[in-house]
Amino acid sequence: MLADFIAYDFLRNTFLTGLLIGVIAPLLGTFLVVRRLSLLADALSHVTLSGIAFGLFLEKLIVVSFITPLYSGMAFSVVGALLIEKLRTVYKSYQELGIPIILTGGVGMSVIFISLANGFNTDLFNYLFGSVSAVSLNDLLTILGISIFILLVVGLFYKELVTLSFDEEHAIVSGIHSKRIHFIFIILTALVIAASIRIVGVLLVSALMTLPVAAAMRYAKSFKQLIVLSIAFGELAVIIGLVSGYYLSIPPGGTIVMIAILILLLSILVNRTTFSLKERKKLSE
Repeated sequence: MLADFIAYDFLRNTFLTGLLIGVIAPLLGTFLVVRRLSLLADALSHVTLSGIAFGLFLEKLIVVSFITPLYSGMAFSVVGALLIEKLRTVYKSYQELGIPIILTGGVGMSVIFISLANGFNTDLFNYLFGSVSAVSLNDLLTILGISIFILLVVGLFYKELVTLSFDEEHAIVSGIHSKRIHFIFIILTALVIAASIRIVGVLLVSALMTLPVAAAMRYAKSFKQLIVLSIAFGELAVIIGLVSGYYLSIPPGGTIVMIAILILLLSILVNRTTFSLKERKKLSE
């Protein structure tokens, strides 16, 4: 079944891109979930949608080859991340308030730009829910560059990110520049969301950042193990979702998310069954 993904260039681009997304999305998702910032991904995904709609509007208005919807979505996502960080400093006692503000702003801009771009079309549908055939070589190289950058930054600031995720006060006392690290983290999250839209779709990307993590939390004994299991579950969801989406002729975003939900449900079921068997064994002894 994977033979087609190796034989054809456009499918190979999609498959390789999916493998990259299956690593970086759950990787950043572990930090999001631990820090209780899961809604941040939703907010930035809606801002990214407005950027994509803006890019489609520019394509309709003027012929521009260097500004694609992917790049405009990425730019809007980064700006949205910066605005959320700014609002955190404005509302110091209610730092989470910036997330719904930016989310609703992103939805509002999306409606406006989608209307200006003559409403829904095939390109916009592919960006919303992902596409097996829409990933070009240029997209693959862009996402490869983003993935390498994210892995390097996470590796460089891993200890700081972990400390800040579990105990921000301790991180500050330890001399960690929490604002700088959080700024870096939120920019990385914006880049992950922008990179994932081709495969998962802008409306479903937050699921790939949280569902594998939720499944991995049932078994992980340490934070590093949580990252490894999250990536493993994410890759499994992406591979099965891409293959099934291609052969069923449906957007891969939906199949990837449903596979991720199935993995989560199975992990909960297996975990509970294992726990019940251990309890029975203890009682019998």
